[in-house]
Amino acid sequence: MASGGGSPFPSVPASGTSTPSGSNLNPDATPKPTRICVYCGASPGADKAHLEAARDLARAMAANNIQLVYGGGTVGIMGEIAKTLVSLSGPDSVHGIIPEALVRYERDPNYTSTSTNNGNAESQQQKDPASTETKSLKVPEEKIFGRTTVVPDMHTRKRMMAQQVIEGGPGSGFIALSGGFGTLEELFETTTWNQLGIHTKGICVLNVNGFYDGILTWIKKAIQEGFVREGNADILVEAKTAEEAIQALRNYRVSKSVLKLAWGNS
Repeated sequence: MASGGGSPFPSVPASGTSTPSGSNLNPDATPKPTRICVYCGASPGADKAHLEAARDLARAMAANNIQLVYGGGTVGIMGEIAKTLVSLSGPDSVHGIIPEALVRYERDPNYTSTSTNNGNAESQQQKDPASTETKSLKVPEEKIFGRTTVVPDMHTRKRMMAQQVIEGGPGSGFIALSGGFGTLEELFETTTWNQLGIHTKGICVLNVNGFYDGILTWIKKAIQEGFVREGNADILVEAKTAEEAIQALRNYRVSKSVLKLAWGNS
């Protein structure tokens, strides 16, 4: 799905806050877990500060009992945040979602297990209906990187990652650590979905050593030139530390300038 296209899931009506209050009908219901989807690179980056930021974020998430949804890779920044959080909070705290085509490229061969598409509970495999052959993939070890779901394509990956956050409890949202083209594509698509009223969750860049300064400057320029409404300036917010990023999602308020469109109703 191209950015700004049809809704990938039923939307939540925009309101003044990103997190609904608990149900008055059933106050004893189990609270929904807070989930943060982290977009980040499959490379470690040239500066060790990028990996350390991933570890800091994982530690802050563990301290606040927050679950991680991420792209399912086990190398670079992706692998670092996943394995750090699992080491602190256990495998149930992490859900990686990865397209089948990327499994061989975004994994550490030292921490893999063989998974097939005939009943493995830890992955969702796709089988060729014209063939009786069972596929076998090397997927991350759950005890190291948490649960992994293998999906057929990038669009399914992004939809499922976003849906996990939208179904999460108070403080759920999206954080971008450092990364490349893929990280920016995911970040801006999620930002566009917010602007279009498809979701109401917070979006934050964790700006490590000025990594996102150029993007933040571009947003200001786009507002000055009339391409982004001034009221939408804070759809995407900045944090300098992991704690600030988590707090930014808790405090997130939906912009009054987002479009109030009816998605998924036609």
